[in-house]
Amino acid sequence: MPHDGHDHAHTPEDGWKHSGVRVIPGNSLDANTAQTPGMHRAAAINAARVGAQKIWAGTVHIHADAKTGAHHHGALESVIYVVKGRARMRWGERLEFVAEAGPGDFIYVPPYVPHQEINASSDETLECVLVRSDNEAVVVNLDIDPVEKPEGVPWVDPIHKAPPAG
Repeated sequence: MPHDGHDHAHTPEDGWKHSGVRVIPGNSLDANTAQTPGMHRAAAINAARVGAQKIWAGTVHIHADAKTGAHHHGALESVIYVVKGRARMRWGERLEFVAEAGPGDFIYVPPYVPHQEINASSDETLECVLVRSDNEAVVVNLDIDPVEKPEGVPWVDPIHKAPPAG
């Protein structure tokens, strides 16, 4: 018999009808998730809603001129995609580093990094999509005395070098 490319050992009884792809309408996200003061998180994809095993996804809104409390997400990795507005991220043991991101930009937050999200706009809500590397939202809110003036950190990787200072 020719191989059809399917692994029938993993096919559920319903033939994937209700256990396959799920569309979560944007107006049905669940705000009953871990929160940090200054932002509003809403879950779209998690264990409880769709049976996700390794990821959590949802939205984050931060009002104009608002900022979150300092926090980290334990062992989880986070990816933030900026949909609308201007995100200013501070991070470090005293939030001593800063960088900004705008619409279309991605932000990566490694495990255990103390950070704070700030809406850099005085008149526009910051809207982001958030994805984490586990099916439950882990949020550890921190009491940090931040430095007065954080150090700007340009994006640098092995391919993209730092711009010349000036």
